[in-house]
Amino acid sequence: MARSNPVKVAVVRRAERLTPHMIRLVLGAPEFADNGFTDKYVKLLFPTAGLKYPEPLDMAVIREQVPPEYWPVSRTYTIRAWDPVTAEVTIDFVYHGDEGIAGPWAAAAKADDEVWFVGPGGAYKPDPAADWHLLVGDESALPAIGAAVEALPPGARARVIVEVEDASEEQKFSGSGEVELTWLHRAGAATAPGDQLVAAVEGLTFEPGDVQVFVHGEAGFVQRLRAPLKERGITRDRLSISGYWRQGKNEDGWQAEKAETAKAERERLEREAAKA
Repeated sequence: MARSNPVKVAVVRRAERLTPHMIRLVLGAPEFADNGFTDKYVKLLFPTAGLKYPEPLDMAVIREQVPPEYWPVSRTYTIRAWDPVTAEVTIDFVYHGDEGIAGPWAAAAKADDEVWFVGPGGAYKPDPAADWHLLVGDESALPAIGAAVEALPPGARARVIVEVEDASEEQKFSGSGEVELTWLHRAGAATAPGDQLVAAVEGLTFEPGDVQVFVHGEAGFVQRLRAPLKERGITRDRLSISGYWRQGKNEDGWQAEKAETAKAERERLEREAAKA
């Protein structure tokens, strides 16, 4: 039997439209266990309507006993904030109308609606020992960037560069760090999405000292920034970099592509080890 992967239940408490394309839900989640990361994330699960799943809910059991076409569809979301006193998690959803699964669900969500989730995962938080921080992303990375900015210790220096559609999608962050925030707008720009982020990082004057870097968002621009950051001497232990999504693919397609890429890399390493 596969290792247990219990499903937890959260309940909608409040909803807010932050910007034209960003919806914030506050969920009561007493089963949530904070892991201390600022990029902590959960997988929201959307079950097949009308289907009775084995109880207690456990994804390992569901995958063993339920045909794959009826497995709950998962969508990954970063936790924008966690309040241990009220046991509430805040999740921000990028909303593009009726397309997709999670966005339309968030737009229609009302108090007392339930949603299943597993997690959290995560791997990054600002290191107070760093001399300065660089955080780069599109709107999909805004929850993690906002959480990181607000977790900076007093006086910590950070450069934050975010690409959004236009000025109406900008957000305000609280916190006690010394943050230089740059907003880049796609609307009216004669460039493809992510191009401005790549150009901004490539043209950035890196301050001396130890820098911790966080780069997340659409996989295309994220991949293009790997080489420039390596050339700047950013080592793997000071770099959190990952594609949250891939233009032209839903999460299922993107996760399948990532799995194939990871498999190919493992096989390459195994071939090299066999030759050694």
